[in-house]
Amino acid sequence: MSLMRVKEYFKKYGIQDRILEFDKSSATVMDAAKAIGCDECLIAKTLSFFIADKPILIVTAGNMKIDNRKFKDTFNCKAKMIPSDIVEEYVGHAVGGVCPFAVNENVKVYLDESLKNYDYVYPACGSSNSAIKLTISELKKYSNCIGFVDVCKKIEN
Repeated sequence: MSLMRVKEYFKKYGIQDRILEFDKSSATVMDAAKAIGCDECLIAKTLSFFIADKPILIVTAGNMKIDNRKFKDTFNCKAKMIPSDIVEEYVGHAVGGVCPFAVNENVKVYLDESLKNYDYVYPACGSSNSAIKLTISELKKYSNCIGFVDVCKKIEN
């Protein structure tokens, strides 16, 4: 189970007890914000893409979406999301619980600049009913990210 994998991963940092588990789904940004009781922008959503047939993750603020032009300018290719039925195989976590922690070895993680607008965010922890509150510097550390990219734009309501 991915949640157990993340708990084991966080043990080496002594933060496994900070994981929040909910009785209801936190699989979407809206569900997670309701479960936690926070604004949607504070949910750190993790999106999975293929670049040259290799998986990458991009973590963004919950009120953002991928800007195709920025993505192409950054990665020199069109944004191609990993199909939901094979995300777990490539990343190590299923859709609804995808997070940047305890991922498969070949997965590169990037954080979007949009996260820098907040002191803390809530990424998932490998299941569709979990999250953890992390500062942006903690997220950077625990995700072992390559760095920050600017590949998003705000979702228009």
